[in-house]
Amino acid sequence: MTTPPPVASPQQQFIQAVEAYAPRLYRHLLRMLDDPHDAEDALQETFLKAYRHLDSFQGRASLSTWLYRIATNEALMHLRRRRLTPVSLEALGTDETHPEEILLTHWQVLPEQALLSAETRQVLDDAVAQLSPALRAVFLLRDVEGFSTRETAEILGISTDAVKTRLARARLRLREALTRYFSPADEENAP
Repeated sequence: MTTPPPVASPQQQFIQAVEAYAPRLYRHLLRMLDDPHDAEDALQETFLKAYRHLDSFQGRASLSTWLYRIATNEALMHLRRRRLTPVSLEALGTDETHPEEILLTHWQVLPEQALLSAETRQVLDDAVAQLSPALRAVFLLRDVEGFSTRETAEILGISTDAVKTRLARARLRLREALTRYFSPADEENAP
């Protein structure tokens, strides 16, 4: 007769969650903050807050969604403290870019090798770092981390429509930045 395995204590379950999610959350925070020390601080604060509020986790969302929400909020607070470029929600509604000035390249013609190169990766990382914190958070959660639109909305505490709008703006700005990099030299001199 076998006995059932012992049930892990809440502390043991939390330690397992830390071990499981720490690498992914750190990468997410590093992309958000673009500074290893700030990412480490934010990760530590994320897990401290999660532990302190473990009793408030009700399981309506997945544990990963809950942890990403805490981590993203920590990253946004770090960015606010840095005061790089404060962005209000009202500012997101106005776009200074005129559509007729946007130059886009056909992505199908890009060689696969170029997409895999370290230089290209650096250009993409730089372009993501130039996004406003609100757009960067949505892009990283949705397109990099692979959360659904609904999960991203839950993590950020915004509507799914706001996620879709911000994601479209982030993708457009990234595409514009990458188009400048990938544009052939002869297109720049065309009339």
